[in-house]
Amino acid sequence: MSRLRIKNFGPIGPGLSESDGWVDIKRVTVFIGNQGSGKSTLAKLYSTFSWIEKALVRGDYEKKWFERKGRLKSQFFSYHRLENYLETSDRGNVEIEYEGEAYTLRYAGGQLSISETGHQGYALPQVMYVPAERNFISYVRNPRELKLSSESLKEFLTAFDQAKNSLRGSLKLPINDSEIEYDKLNDILNLKGPDYKLRLADASSGFQSFVPVYLVSQYLANTVQEQSQNSQQPMSADELDRFKKGVESVFANETLTEEQKRAALSVLSARFNKTAFLNIVEEPEQNLFPSSQWDILKSLLAFNNQGARNRLVLTTHSPYIVNYLSLAIQGKHLQQRLVEQKREDLLPALYEIVPLKSLLLANEVAIYQCNERDGSITRLPSFEGIPSDHNLLNDWLLAGNELFDRLLELEEAI
Repeated sequence: MSRLRIKNFGPIGPGLSESDGWVDIKRVTVFIGNQGSGKSTLAKLYSTFSWIEKALVRGDYEKKWFERKGRLKSQFFSYHRLENYLETSDRGNVEIEYEGEAYTLRYAGGQLSISETGHQGYALPQVMYVPAERNFISYVRNPRELKLSSESLKEFLTAFDQAKNSLRGSLKLPINDSEIEYDKLNDILNLKGPDYKLRLADASSGFQSFVPVYLVSQYLANTVQEQSQNSQQPMSADELDRFKKGVESVFANETLTEEQKRAALSVLSARFNKTAFLNIVEEPEQNLFPSSQWDILKSLLAFNNQGARNRLVLTTHSPYIVNYLSLAIQGKHLQQRLVEQKREDLLPALYEIVPLKSLLLANEVAIYQCNERDGSITRLPSFEGIPSDHNLLNDWLLAGNELFDRLLELEEAI
């Protein structure tokens, strides 16, 4: 499991007060809070440092290359447009620490330091950051002709193009009994329903938001799953060159036995085998009706469950997302009870409510609340594994009811 500890960076001030400040990245991790409270900052830092860890494991660059002064700011924080946070923070010295399965990275005093953790079994990940600005992709005719300011959006657009080109025939979507198909000749995505067919560019904003997230997430989850099951992985030219040099080094080492050489080659090959999908999605609920928010969450959970080392990180303003997570957790708890009590006959009824592929263990979930007033972070408590109803999102639903009650009191005073 990876974790982050952050202080005095952008909107984040003291950070998390419990657990010695460590924010755990579980199988499913959710950040909630007001605008500008640090939700996306946490998600972007996780994306950045997990990518650096992957590059270190794969041998893209040496440790000292990353540690060179100013490189983290100029080449990696700028990817998510975080570089100015190092200069504009008025809360004190910036401290950021990332602890992964293979490396620990610490930024303090303007310097990045890296150390190996010595952990075995690192799963090389496919890291995808799905930015909130993604919506325009579906309705701009040629988005690649635009001058995009966000590198993460450019990468998402690349993955979106790959996902489109991988489509063979129509793909069933989990909302509105609809399908999507790709007209490769004209580079057009078409949305099809029981009695209609139209360009995605002409569809509702909900579909324009939903389809890119769904297509990219499904494509990458399936790609990683296929790679995990296939020992012969495609490599880039640079990766192939490093792999060949590694193989030569193993065979040239006369101190190794044949068995040790085979083991070393197995470890070397595994370095280039992506066996985890880190799916980091900003605001999956964008422009979606509550029932469709449940549909996208079920899909993202199902993609996440395709691999034991996958991770799903969400930022959200939607109380429905948090409440629907409770459904997935309670569904898993009920499934376990039914199996224990030999009532498998009730499982089909359970899976009609929460699909089997979307069930979620309680200890695999962490929800954090970000406070924009002081930059603090708190972990949402749970009761028997179910996230508490007392959270910032539900509190604002209650606040709306309270405001309405005050209006009624005024009306009665007339």
